[in-house]
Order: sequence, then structure tokens, then C-alpha cells
Amino acid sequence: MNQLYTKSTQAIFWNNNKTAIQRMLDYDYTIKRETPSVAAIVAPTSNNKFDKFFFGPDEVMIPLFKTTAEAKAAQPQADVLLNFASFRTAYDVTMEALEIGGFSSMMITAEGIPERLARGMNQTAREKNVTIIGPATVGAITPGAFKVANIGGTITNIVNSKLHRAGSCGLVTRSGGLFNELSNIIAINADGIAEGVAIGGDRFVGSVFIDNLLRMEKNPEVKYMILLGEVGGTEEYKVIEAVKSGAITKPIIAWCIGTIAKYYDSGVQFGHAGASANGEMETAEYKNNAMREAGIHVPGSFNDLPEIIAAVYHELHAEGVIKDIPEPAMNVCPTVRRSKEFICTISDDRGEECTYAGFPISSVATPDTGKGIGDVISLLWFKKQYPKWATEFIETVIKTVADHGPAVSGAHNAKVTARAGKSVVESLVTGLLTIGPRFGGAIDGAAEHFKYADDNGLSPKEFLGHMKKQGIPIPGIGHRIKSLKNPDLRVTGLMNFAAEHFPATPLLDYAKTVEALTTSKKENLILNVDGTIGILMVDMWRALGYEEEEINEFIASGTLNAFFIVGRSIGFIGHVLDEKRLAMPMYRHPMDDILYDVQMAEEI
Repeated sequence: MNQLYTKSTQAIFWNNNKTAIQRMLDYDYTIKRETPSVAAIVAPTSNNKFDKFFFGPDEVMIPLFKTTAEAKAAQPQADVLLNFASFRTAYDVTMEALEIGGFSSMMITAEGIPERLARGMNQTAREKNVTIIGPATVGAITPGAFKVANIGGTITNIVNSKLHRAGSCGLVTRSGGLFNELSNIIAINADGIAEGVAIGGDRFVGSVFIDNLLRMEKNPEVKYMILLGEVGGTEEYKVIEAVKSGAITKPIIAWCIGTIAKYYDSGVQFGHAGASANGEMETAEYKNNAMREAGIHVPGSFNDLPEIIAAVYHELHAEGVIKDIPEPAMNVCPTVRRSKEFICTISDDRGEECTYAGFPISSVATPDTGKGIGDVISLLWFKKQYPKWATEFIETVIKTVADHGPAVSGAHNAKVTARAGKSVVESLVTGLLTIGPRFGGAIDGAAEHFKYADDNGLSPKEFLGHMKKQGIPIPGIGHRIKSLKNPDLRVTGLMNFAAEHFPATPLLDYAKTVEALTTSKKENLILNVDGTIGILMVDMWRALGYEEEEINEFIASGTLNAFFIVGRSIGFIGHVLDEKRLAMPMYRHPMDDILYDVQMAEEI
């Protein structure tokens, strides 16, 4: 991999560090990325499904997941892990991600991971060909393509340092703060950087200087390289050997900070855990001299770096190695942004024509489109294009449950309200409010309990025993009038449709074995229409490729009941209009149909 990141690179961000994520998205908008660089966030303690962030003047929704495995499964294209876990958990998070696989690089911001663990972690990453940046790092950047979290600072600083587009320099440092300083120096004295990495300040980091410089040697966008080392460690000598052997041929400018250490009587540790010399070879002065002798461009002091950078840049430019870089067009992030109060992911009315899940209404509404109400429901409820057999099943369900006569509680309430002079809306609502566990709501319950039994491999007898222990009558089983000898033709029609059109009906097949046991006890303990609908809906979603957890969420959210609500609304409205058409008077229940049992109130 000659370039660490591209403009299509996406990351999974571990720990919802909103400031760092927002800076990444502001960078994306500025450089005109088409997709946000953060594909998912792992937030183990959050119960939310997403978080909102600004993307220029608008907002985007980034999905949240409890685990790295869930995030990676949902966003397989994201091959970078940005590990913002604390030093207590950063090691475990990294090792888990290495085991999951599918990541080309990982950044670890925590410092202070025990060195024994860090060495093992880094070795595992090398064996799996994963580039580790850190621990104790602010990250890396490929200007004009992808930046990690807070590297480069604010958008203003990024643009001033020319980090919004690719330059010619490959920059590798230990220090994140000095990375930003050097980026600015390079922007002033040259044309910016093509790729930059702050490898991290801990003594044992994943990718060391030589790893990054060898990659940059192969990157045609990098014309020369700058290495900023520091007192402590011997990694600079690997670079020296690579220059001597010819493995690195591009010009290198290098400097090790910490030369002041020679003026102290005893060893001094600077800011980083690795910034402490344990011998003469680890001193900054010794390493600077060794690099200078190898032909690397080493200034006399840090203050002389700008002059060296300018000289190397202008020489390569004069030779034609470096070409002039045109400034790309940029977006400007608004300084004032307001978060939206509502979110809509199913329809959009801002254009010339409203859309249902991306489809213009005209493309699904009229008969010539070949689309029906089932197609509209699949778009607006599930944001999917269901196949014809599934949309026709949805329509079959709605037609099947549209009405069941005036005597059921919902229709009765709607009729009574209409006779009180109320509107269609008010009358409809009173009917809908009766829908619940005893009326219509059995669809949800049947799907939930039969699916539970099937998922857990319960035999019909074990299922009945389980429900008895729960103290719950089996939802979807039993009918007041219908029986084996007098079957419900609505149920027969649904089952026949499924047999002809469904790829498979495993849950219905299981439910029939339960029905065989219940009807052996009493003939009317048959699968009723609510149970059949709930069970077949599960079979439909399974056939459409939904994960079991998604189906469980549909059931828990009342989606199944919603089919009954839509269908039965047709019937309720019919009854209301019937009452209006007949101009029926106010309803009063006949007194002879009421059992009056009123006792004298006891005096206290």
C-alpha cells in the first residue's frame, strides 16, 4: 500500500469523541469529499442508534454500534479503526479489531499502554499486515483525501498549512504538536505535504520511522521526505541503513530534537515516554551527526530547518521533479450552524416532486407504473424495494383485515362516535384506540412467541408448557366460532398465497405442528387470522434476507400491528360513512341489555 489513505477511505471511530469527529467531517466538506470519512461510531454505553453531525451547512447521521464487530459487519468498507479508547481499554479494543480483521490501518490515541502489551499488540499487527499508528499519537493525514481526528488542528490552520490538498513532502514525526508546526513551516517554504504521520510518543509504537519512509519512497506523490525524531531510541539508524543500502533514494531532511540534553548533568526525559536517552547512541546530537554523515540533509539546529526545506524544494522544482500544484476549489464551512429538530429518512418534499425513499411519487402512484400500495408501504415503512410476491402479500393482508363486521369493538366504537355527530377523523380514532392485545394486537404477540419458540428449538409440547409458565394464552391460537370443521377462509387464503408464492415458510410449518397439538385438545384452538399474519410476516422477512435481530426490532416496534391498523382503518371509515349516510341518531345502549347490580353504599 503506497498511500496510507485515499479520498474514499472510511473509518470506524471507537468512542464517540464528538469534537474530533466533527473536525474530520468539517475537513471532508472543505475538500469536497463525496462521503463522510467516518462510517460508524462504536459507543458501548450509548443506547442511541445514530448521532448527528454537521456536514457543511447540513447534517449527516452517523450510525452508533455497541461493538466493533457490529460496526464492521454493518460498514465492511470501513478499513481504518480510529481507537480513542482510554489507556485501560485501548489494547483490548485493538486486539479485538485485529481478530475481526478487514482493517488496513489503526490509530491509537491513548498513551501509557503497558509496554509489554504494546510490543505484543504491534507484533500481532505486523503479522496481519496492519499498519498501527501510535500509541500516543494524534494520527496521520493524506491532504485532500483523509485526515485522522484532530491532526492539523482547526480548519483555518489546515488551510493555512496547505493540508487541504496534496503537496510534495512526506512528513514523519514523533510529536503531534510539532507535526502541526512543521506542516506550517513546509507550507511557508515549499508546497505542503503529500502524506504525513505522527507515529506517537510511546517507547514502543506500531509503525516506526522506517515503515512510513519506505512506503513514502514508493508513493509517486512524495518527492522528498522530512523526518523529525527526538532523543531516545534507535529507530533513526534504520533509516540511515536504508539510505546507505539504496532502499531509500528520495531526498530526506531530518532532525532529532533534544540536543539540549547534553547540557544537563544527568539523563533527562522529555515529554514523551520514549524521549529519554539510555546511551550515547540514543542522544539527539549523536543521531543527528550519524544522519548527516549518511548524506541526509541535517540542519545545524531546528531553527535552520526552514532554510534547508526551501533549498531542497527549489532544487527539485528546478529539476522538474516537483511541478506547480494548482489550488483546488474548496467549500467553506459556515461559522454559524443550527442543528435540526426533526429527522426524516423516508420521504423528501424539497424538489419539484416529493419522493418516497428516493422514488418520485409519479413513478409509483399511477396504474401504468405497475406499483401498488404494497410497494408504497415497502418504501415508506422499510425503505426497501420489495419483490412483487412480498408487496402482493402485504396487500393481501390489508384486504383480509379491512373489516370483520359491525359487532367487533373497534367498529362498534367508530359507529357510536359517528352517531354522536363527530367527524370521520374523530370517529376513526375511537375505533383505532381499541386495537391492542385483545383486538388486532395478537399479530405482534403471535410473531414474537412463535418466533421465540422456533429460534430456541422448542417442540410444540415444550412451547405450550413455556407459555403456560408465562401465564399467557398463546397469541394467534383460537377462534370464537371457527374450528377445524369450520375453517376461517381468511386463514386459508393467506396460507394458500404463501404456499404458492413464498420461497419457504419455516415458521408457518412450525406453527402448524403447534396447531395440531392444540386442536387435539379443542377443535377451535386453530391458527387464527392474527396468528397467521404475524407468522407469515416473519417468514416473509426471513425470505427477504433480514437479520433475525432486525425482525425482532420490527416485532418490538409494533410494525406488524401497523398492517392491521392500516387495513382495519378502511373498514372503520366504511362504518362511519355508513352511519353518516343513514343519518343515524345518537346511540344509547338499551337498558334491558345492562345488568344493574347497584348496592347501597356502605357508610364509613
